[in-house]
Amino acid sequence: MTMVIKGDIHFRRMTMEQTVSKSKFKPQALEYFRQVEESGEPLIITDRGKPVLKILPYSQQVFKGLGTLRDSVVKYENPLDPVGLEDWEHLK
Repeated sequence: MTMVIKGDIHFRRMTMEQTVSKSKFKPQALEYFRQVEESGEPLIITDRGKPVLKILPYSQQVFKGLGTLRDSVVKYENPLDPVGLEDWEHLK
């Protein structure tokens, strides 16, 4: 494991993400934001050693799970009508 220390951020390659305590994050928040923006790596904010927040760089990518559904419904004529109404009749 390689450990690189940049300011108060501790980064362990291949094993852990960058972490910083709340108390160290607060006075240098803008610097941490810049580092996340430049590196593209998330930053974990901890409180008493436990992760409480995760700061991620902004991305305009569509959620992959929803991307697989894109264009899967070609046409739906009555979106407000109940679906599977005839199935309920079989359960009576």
